[in-house]
Amino acid sequence: MRSRPADPAEGTRPSGVPLLDGFALYLVSDRGAAANTRLAYLRDVRTYAARLAAWGLAVPTASAADVQRYLGWMQEEQYRRSSVQRAFASLKVYYRYLVAEKAAPEDPTVLISSPGSGRRLPRVLSAKDVAALLESAVPEAARGLRDRAILELLYASGLRVSELIALKLDDVNWKEGWVRVMGKGSRERIVPCGASALGWLKRYAGEARPAVERRGGGRPELFLNPRGLPLSRVRVWMILAERARSAGLAGPVGPHVLRHCFATHLLEGGANLRDVQEMLGHASLATTQIYTHVDRRRLAEIHRKFHPRA
Repeated sequence: MRSRPADPAEGTRPSGVPLLDGFALYLVSDRGAAANTRLAYLRDVRTYAARLAAWGLAVPTASAADVQRYLGWMQEEQYRRSSVQRAFASLKVYYRYLVAEKAAPEDPTVLISSPGSGRRLPRVLSAKDVAALLESAVPEAARGLRDRAILELLYASGLRVSELIALKLDDVNWKEGWVRVMGKGSRERIVPCGASALGWLKRYAGEARPAVERRGGGRPELFLNPRGLPLSRVRVWMILAERARSAGLAGPVGPHVLRHCFATHLLEGGANLRDVQEMLGHASLATTQIYTHVDRRRLAEIHRKFHPRA
């Protein structure tokens, strides 16, 4: 029987379990990482280990200078800034795991500052542009009714596209006006959807969904395509792009733009940051705080426009 090729990120724990297999279990059991996050971390670690091996280095004995050299190499290879940041986050978690398993003598990442985020502020539409986007879905046809319900819910509840397509019909509380969402890391949350979105959801569920549901054999997902099957992420992106063009909006408009609008418009209206964090499903308040930067930018624009000494 042939053994699998050696993996430069591999090794074994004292228990004999391969390190990467153990790391994958650790991500699930100790950190509650979602499947996509787990795959990204493992891919980052393998890429890092392969690069170190090409330089004649090993992961367990790498120094802080070696990690910095790797991050510099990623930048030279024109990896996106977000990819470099995620790789560093992956390495921090992996080295923490290696030290805990006594597979590495120390964690070299503790001596390194996180690569500067330099992240762009999210695009936010004005309330007028959001209204134009919502109204671009003409509800006379079944597809238009479905699309209007999707747009209204994305804006009203700030859902991620993965959360939207996973929603089941039973996840909507039709009486009280909220949806039950399964977010990242399998964290469940309850999010209000408001009277407008709830009204369009009721229309879609009562007028357009029954016919397509029968074609698909009775699928439980809330939003279905004309064949009665669940919508894909790509299809939701296409719906947003089509509706944005119909509304005459410039630039790309994806589901995450409506999530940004949801958060920013709430904060502009006086909502508490922690309440917005809860509704967005952010594990850390620091993630939500980017929306305070958006609000400060808006205030700075107002100051420059109206203050006599600006």
